[in-house]
Amino acid sequence: MKHNKMNTLTRTLIAGCTAGLMATSALADQAVITESFYPYKTETPHFEGLQPGMVINQDNVAQFKDAIDPAFYRFIEQGWTTITVGETTSFDLHPNYVEATRASLGQVSLGDKVGEINGWQAGRPFPEEPSADDPRAGEKLAWNYKYGYNWGDSAAIYPFYWKYRDMDSGDVERTIKFNFHFLNYKGRVNQEPTPEVAPNPSDLFRAIYVQVLDPADVRDTQLLIHRAADDLKRDNSWLYLGFQRRVRRLATGQVTDAFLGSDLMIEDFEGYNGRISDMNWTYKGTRYMLMPFYNHNELTLDSETHEDDDGYQVVAFSGKGGCFPDITWQLRKVHEVESVPVDESHPLSKRVHFMDAQTFTIPRTVSYDRKGSLWKTFTIGQAHPDHHLPKNKGSGVSIDDSFSMIDVQASHCTTGQFKGQVDPELTPTNMFNVQYLRATGS
Repeated sequence: MKHNKMNTLTRTLIAGCTAGLMATSALADQAVITESFYPYKTETPHFEGLQPGMVINQDNVAQFKDAIDPAFYRFIEQGWTTITVGETTSFDLHPNYVEATRASLGQVSLGDKVGEINGWQAGRPFPEEPSADDPRAGEKLAWNYKYGYNWGDSAAIYPFYWKYRDMDSGDVERTIKFNFHFLNYKGRVNQEPTPEVAPNPSDLFRAIYVQVLDPADVRDTQLLIHRAADDLKRDNSWLYLGFQRRVRRLATGQVTDAFLGSDLMIEDFEGYNGRISDMNWTYKGTRYMLMPFYNHNELTLDSETHEDDDGYQVVAFSGKGGCFPDITWQLRKVHEVESVPVDESHPLSKRVHFMDAQTFTIPRTVSYDRKGSLWKTFTIGQAHPDHHLPKNKGSGVSIDDSFSMIDVQASHCTTGQFKGQVDPELTPTNMFNVQYLRATGS
């Protein structure tokens, strides 16, 4: 009898300890999720003297030097542009993406080689805070970007205006009107089908389709990019040239050429449009910085470039050469990550990405030429989906809404004005194959 009592007591103690450990683990997991997806619930960003509504210009910019990346600081210091400070707001990602992250906590790991990952199905692969003591922290942050909820499961920029500008004269040399379409084949958490598109014989992770609408000399030019689920496999890319009426395969090196004469490479799209394995990634630190996040519907917009029947207007531009979007900037938690090309013949020596710690978009990137000199800076404005088009409300997608790629050496820029739409009807799967290029262009 006494022995049975002891066994009962032991089982009770073990059960109690197990329950306690499980509760502790659940609390730790919740802390990871909260810190990664809702950072402004636990801490309010603060920078001495910085207040919403104020304008940072060349007279006061020195006071806020540590809150602005060095390239953009230089622009303000030279009087090229200013920053209007907005209130920091939470850009909550879709709950299904957050839940997919929670479900896979602790199950994702890096492989032996850069570009190898194990155990990822959906959601943010590495939601834990990066550590300076982790030599692969930068690589993990790069995976968080690649597997982010950028454009959700699928979306379109429909239409998309690029303007080529001379910074010295302010002249707009050329305007190109595009449609851009994005489709994730895997890791889908919201739009049917989930969790992946089938059939998927090429085992793709993502595809991008681009169509030029105007002007006439490049009309019907189309670009198709297939990104394999295996990051060690090279992208397959095709270009359809309307004036030649044929599809040709893009060579690997062409993704670092100027795209249609602009200041962007294909590899620049969205902040970085390449493989993880093409770069060596280094985590440089985390801090609060001013970043281009805003409510589109509260801005003074461009009424001339584009206005649809629904009344939508794109972001306006001003500053030197008309190269800077008229937006507000928020003080936000940011991870600084450096990427150095593996290929020594790459035209860049490195990029410095400023990744938003909540959305894992890349709103600011600074690029350096092979000599190590500042070459280009990329700004991608992020609009809150609940203050944008009605169809984007509740999507949990941080909407790419404006861009400016500035070539400081050539004193030239390319600007982008978006009508981003999270709408699966605009991105049917048959759009993302080579046959579609031929059918659409013929």
